[in-house]
Amino acid sequence: MASKLYVGTRKGLFILARKNGGWDIDETKFLGEPVSAVYSDGQTTLAALDLGHFGPKLWRREGDGEWEEMEVPAFPKKPDDAQDDPHPWSVGRIWNINPAGKKGSFWAGTMPGGLFRSDDNGATWTLNDRLWMMPDRRKWMGVAGGEQPGLSSVLIDPEIPKKLTIGVSCAGIWQSEDGGRSWRNIGDGFDNEYMPPDQRHDPIAQDIHQIAHCRAHPEVIWCQHHSRIYRSTDYGTTWTPLENAKPSGFGFAVVAHPQDPDVAWFVPAIKDEQRFPVDAKLVVSRTRDGGKTFEVLDRGLPGRHAYDLVYRHALDVDATGMQLAFGSTSGGLWISADAGEIWTAPDCRLPPVACVRFQA
Repeated sequence: MASKLYVGTRKGLFILARKNGGWDIDETKFLGEPVSAVYSDGQTTLAALDLGHFGPKLWRREGDGEWEEMEVPAFPKKPDDAQDDPHPWSVGRIWNINPAGKKGSFWAGTMPGGLFRSDDNGATWTLNDRLWMMPDRRKWMGVAGGEQPGLSSVLIDPEIPKKLTIGVSCAGIWQSEDGGRSWRNIGDGFDNEYMPPDQRHDPIAQDIHQIAHCRAHPEVIWCQHHSRIYRSTDYGTTWTPLENAKPSGFGFAVVAHPQDPDVAWFVPAIKDEQRFPVDAKLVVSRTRDGGKTFEVLDRGLPGRHAYDLVYRHALDVDATGMQLAFGSTSGGLWISADAGEIWTAPDCRLPPVACVRFQA
């Protein structure tokens, strides 16, 4: 099981370690600064800061050494023939960081919808201009009250690292078979219920909150969509809506079991205006049969007056599929060692949580 847990919050990075059979804060960093993304494999740790007016920052640490500030992913200067592009050519936020299939290589997804790659351990970053320069990118829509499109998910096929699947809020799912040199918009079967009738099933009009795949069976992908939960068994080409999710099919986060393609976890909520747990009772939902049925897991979680929302990157599962953790907008943090059956809360009250990541 993973021995460290990285929690990025609105006011710093909190690193928890296993102690005496439980978890406790072992280290803090960047106190007072928003942490938007984090990744660690025990050798390299990358942390992205979202400093608003001052822009994003990126820091790296090797092992237990000192933190060093790195070059931030950046767009080129906006050319004259792109002045009508509705999206800015500047990084507002680094939203996720993922390994790219070989040591020292990473993908980073940003707002406004950029995909960047580093092959020198996060020291420098290159924009995937094939995705950015597509004419269809100008159709991408913003998320959450007029913000820019956000590239929220990057999935890499463990057996075929050049096969990439990305989720964009709001622009659907895009896939590359050649390491990002060409892209296609996929997603037959989606239904975005808040779009006009003639656009509800358009793949580019889909509000993809988060996608996750089973690493042992990467053809199986789960999607927490704005409208409901979906599952694909053909690498995301076609999708089946899962209508039996309970207590609701709305939420932001999803993680997939690393070995079992029939198992996934979600944190449900009431959608649209309210966006808090159903009946103000915080629960995790789990399916173990490919989405035919869902279990409600609540042992150890607040059962009343709980208004915690869990963001896209604030739920994680470790490589064993047994250890899970999630954090909320109310600063709660809960960890399970038995696939979600029982949850415990470390002795801490944190700032609002943006991302949670077990050490890989």
